[in-house]
Parts: sequence; C-alpha cells; structure tokens
Amino acid sequence: MPDDRSARAPAGGPGTADVGGPGTADVGGPGADVGGLTAAPASAALSRIHVVEGSIVELDADAIVNAANSSLMGGGGVDGAIHRAAGPELAREAGRLAPCPAGEARITAGHRLRARHVIHTVGPVWRGGSSGEPEILARCYRSSLALAEAAGVETLAIPAISTGIYGYPSPAAAAIAVGEIAAWLETHDRPSSVVLSAFSADSAAVLRRALADAAAAGPTAIAAAGD
Repeated sequence: MPDDRSARAPAGGPGTADVGGPGTADVGGPGADVGGLTAAPASAALSRIHVVEGSIVELDADAIVNAANSSLMGGGGVDGAIHRAAGPELAREAGRLAPCPAGEARITAGHRLRARHVIHTVGPVWRGGSSGEPEILARCYRSSLALAEAAGVETLAIPAISTGIYGYPSPAAAAIAVGEIAAWLETHDRPSSVVLSAFSADSAAVLRRALADAAAAGPTAIAAAGD
C-alpha cells in the first residue's frame, strides 16, 4: 500500500491529470497556448524557475517529475534512477495507475526518496515534429503542474522530458518547458518554485539559454518545437 505521503488530484481520476483533452481542467490564461505558441510570461514568473545541474533524486524538493514510460514500472535514464532510489514500492504503487498515455501524468508517494511525491509523465517520442510532439510535450508540463498544485507542492523539480532516448531536440524541448512552466506560474501560486533539473553541464546550458530567451522575448511568443 502507498504510504500516507501519496496525493491524488481530481482531474482524470484518482492520482491522474490530463489537462489537454475534453472535460479536463482549464489551465489557460496569460501565457496559454495560442495557435501552437506559448506566450512568454512576465519576469516575475521566470524568477521562480531555476536550473540545477545534478541528479534529480538528490534534490531537496517536495516533488520530482519522472520522465516515465506508459507502464510506470521504471526504465532507463532518469526513470531508472528514480525507481532505484525510491525502491520497489514505487513501481508497485505506480503500476496500479498505469497505463499512462503520452501527455498525461500520475502522482505517487516518494517512498525512499527525499521528495514526498513523484509525478510520472510520459513524453512524446520525437518523429520530426509533425506528429503532435510539441503539444504532447506541453501537456506533460501542464499535467504535472496541475497534480503538483493539487498536492500542495511548493517546490517541484522537473527533468528535461523526452530529450533522452525519446530524441526530442534539447533546445526546442527547453523552450516548451520554460514557456509552459512560466505560463503556469504566471497565474498560479503553487508550485512556488520550479527547478529544472539538468543531468549535465550541456543540458544546464540549454535550459539557461531558454530562460534567457524567454526573458528577452517579453510579451512575444515562444515558438513551439519544430518551428
């Protein structure tokens, strides 16, 4: 059984979120998707986003996001590292919430992790950018943030979703990540802080460049990946 640190959100059923389909929560407003673009929000929201290089499992956060596969049973990369650190209880709890379609998210307890919660989201496999990948990736961030808010998360750590074996180009993925997270923070108090977790110096540099580009863009639009 999951421990008492688990949390569940109403959207999409217990412990699930899909904020991109019919009958789901509206997370629009300033900075929302407009014709495939995400409006860059004000610098106040961007100031709540931080880039940290290192292992996401070592971060001091209320919740961490796992770049999962649809089975939620663990895999390679970040997914495998999180499951190894959390222990087998994580797979047992997460498996009961599977399958998780691409763009959706599920929340579980953190078990042996420092984080109280793990939010599992399934990113798109990169197929050239013309198969809906940008919107699916954007939904990963929106769904994860919605679950974090429902669970009362103050500090959320998120990896660069889909940029590993799923092959999403890092600069394009970083622009979507920053745009969607900042748009959410513009109209929501929680999470109060979001950490973009970078596994390498190169990954951290890409994420910092996306933050700088968003700050420079001001009220203009950040193009979705593939443009």
